[in-house]
Amino acid sequence: MEKVRFAIPKGHLAEATFQTLERAGYVISGEERTYRPTINDPMIELKILRPQEIPIFVGDGLQDVGITGFDWIRETCADVDILLDLEYSKVQLVLAVPKPWTRICSLSDLLDEFSREGKPLRISAEYPKLSAEYLKSSLVYRRLYGDQDPVIVTPWWKKGANKRVVIYLSFGATEAKPPEDADAIVEVAETGTTLEQNNLKVVETMMESTAVLIANKNSLRDPLKREKIHDILTLLKGVVDGRKKLHIFVNVSKEKLSELLERLPALKRPTISPLSDKNWYSVNTVIERDRFLELLPTLRRLAQGLVVYEPRQVLPLDEITSGEEKVE
Repeated sequence: MEKVRFAIPKGHLAEATFQTLERAGYVISGEERTYRPTINDPMIELKILRPQEIPIFVGDGLQDVGITGFDWIRETCADVDILLDLEYSKVQLVLAVPKPWTRICSLSDLLDEFSREGKPLRISAEYPKLSAEYLKSSLVYRRLYGDQDPVIVTPWWKKGANKRVVIYLSFGATEAKPPEDADAIVEVAETGTTLEQNNLKVVETMMESTAVLIANKNSLRDPLKREKIHDILTLLKGVVDGRKKLHIFVNVSKEKLSELLERLPALKRPTISPLSDKNWYSVNTVIERDRFLELLPTLRRLAQGLVVYEPRQVLPLDEITSGEEKVE
């Protein structure tokens, strides 16, 4: 069987990605020295790429599966299957302006202000397509400029009819562009600290993004590659689900067993095992992490010997099997 080509991101997504893969049971080495680290699955070939490239390469079949940000799928319009929200690297794509601009509190304010003054609005962004779409969705933009596309400027080409709103492709350090090189920026923000340090303020949140697992559609149609991709999906979904669950073990007397089972939510049916004392049972089950404090009074009242584990993974084997049948 041909190896499954798995693209993993460098940059701000890298650390959390490697931690998630290791928690899934993969052993990766060489990532600090090469763009082709090794992995303990002989049927997977890893390659480290920039997250903005990964949707394109996966969509075009150069890579079979990859991890990238949802924002880059939107920006590139890549034709890929999103298999799983990995629920880490949660960020917001925001529109920000200089903090001293007290009259500007929204995109509408920004558009109106520059239109009244007869000045072109300059926006610096690593996401020119998303930025243009967001601008054109504004009622104020449509009132002022109709259906005209804002001008997008890159080092290689310039397109768009509306010269009164210009989006410049940024290659990083976007926060440093205002006020000399841009009036506003579109940037990814996690905590907002960098914007604050550069005397900028957020006026609108355009979208939210997390890391996602994606796959090439043709690779999913290949029976052998699909099986390996679903192995990857199963292990990574197990990590995502495991972070939300707790595995609990309790001992309960025979007379309180029925009441405990009625009150105890479970991932599936709990496992009940008799103890050496015929009047006592052991119950173990998986519960939602955010229900634990709610359940603790009941557990204290009805059970003894509570043991709590954080599961490394909770593998959704039946869910992935169902997905395989749908693909076929």
